[in-house]
Amino acid sequence: MVLATGGYVAVPVGVAARWVRRPLVVHEQTVRLGLANRQLARFATAFAVSSESTLDLVPDSVRRKATVTGNPVRGQVLSGDADRGAVAFGPGLDHGLPTVYVTGGAQGATQVNELVRDSLPSLLERANVFHQCGAANVAEYERVAAELPPRLAARYRVAGYVGAELPDVLALADVVIARSGAGTVAELTALGKASVLVPLATAAGNEQVHNARHLETAGAAVALVGEATAADLRDAVLPLLEDPEYRAEMAKRARGLGRPDAAQRLVDLITAVADS
Repeated sequence: MVLATGGYVAVPVGVAARWVRRPLVVHEQTVRLGLANRQLARFATAFAVSSESTLDLVPDSVRRKATVTGNPVRGQVLSGDADRGAVAFGPGLDHGLPTVYVTGGAQGATQVNELVRDSLPSLLERANVFHQCGAANVAEYERVAAELPPRLAARYRVAGYVGAELPDVLALADVVIARSGAGTVAELTALGKASVLVPLATAAGNEQVHNARHLETAGAAVALVGEATAADLRDAVLPLLEDPEYRAEMAKRARGLGRPDAAQRLVDLITAVADS
């Protein structure tokens, strides 16, 4: 049996599976099918999708063999502890304020970093900010922190990379500012996190924009698409910090889209195909 998750490498493997009459399970991680999966889905034995919305975008012949499994997330991400997250933040954490976690991926993202930098005073008046900025940017953002009033600087935690403590930091976070790749979206919804998403404009097939718009339409996130400004970021984040009910409702809607059991659902589908 063959499991394909997209990408150009999957196409010849999937075609070969068809030629030798081996079952083919195709899994789509994003809301809209990528080019490879559009081709493979036509003759796949089973087709797994991450979102029910995807079912409206495929022909009936594909929909009939489709199963909504969700996109698997790392098990450790689901087991974070907010108290440990507070320790990771450090002694400056104000427990009376919400916490914002900012991430642009392992290396940081210039666009996300600059939007947050230009909004820091407003954010820090209302929240703690844990900013994962990328290892190459730590010195720059430590200088930014040094220029803040001490009262605000204490609430600002800069990290180049967040590793083993990521589940705990996510557990601590009330709002997340991030890109909208498939993995990030799967984790945020599985955890039920209110978020402001800044899609990577150059992502293949504009997939990050589609992911962000999908959550925004459901009331599960705010999407900042295109040439977003610091004012746009503040307009998106500050209401979430100032209105706990709005924040809780967005988190609830995000959780409604999440599938923390996606890995098991996909395993069950693969097993069923293999046994048939």
